[in-house]
Amino acid sequence: MTFQHLNRRLHLYLGLSLIPWFLVYGISSISFSHSRFFDDLDKAKGLPDWTPRFERDYDVPVPEGDELRPLGARIMKDTGLDGAWGAYRQGPNQVNVYIHTFWKSTQVKYFIDRKKLVAEDMRFRWDYFFTGMHAKGGFEQEGWLQKSWSVAVDIVCLGIILWVASGLYMWWHIPAVRTWGWLALGAGCVSFVIFLIRL
Repeated sequence: MTFQHLNRRLHLYLGLSLIPWFLVYGISSISFSHSRFFDDLDKAKGLPDWTPRFERDYDVPVPEGDELRPLGARIMKDTGLDGAWGAYRQGPNQVNVYIHTFWKSTQVKYFIDRKKLVAEDMRFRWDYFFTGMHAKGGFEQEGWLQKSWSVAVDIVCLGIILWVASGLYMWWHIPAVRTWGWLALGAGCVSFVIFLIRL
């Protein structure tokens, strides 16, 4: 088996194995770019984005600064919630913990001055489903399954780079299509550079 034959096989099978990931990133990019359109569709249904889950008294010390992960972990434990999550300040008297899975999301708001904990569930929407898959990553989450997703994303990124490289190699070794290849490659690069400079 020659290297060219091996490269063609690599390009073919990488393309097939990456189909689900290309679809996720492609569809979710439409959702990102047209979020207002999907929001307007949702508003037309007259359905609320969030529904209350619970409200309870709660009193824990809040650390200074933006290192809120220990506080978020305690709120998660005390409320029995799980999933990928992040904690951030909504204001000087409010800390939010956002828990996300592909199928549902929950937001827990801790009102420091009122000593109240309020939780709301987000209604399922397909655009949020795809954008959530697109944005999910990072190794700060606990649990082997969460980290496995991040490892898979890293592997997919390497796979895409290999897929591009193998495609360029194939194109260069087919002299009959080099002119059209240069036109396609040039058009892509020029449009990218224009946006990079102007935006």
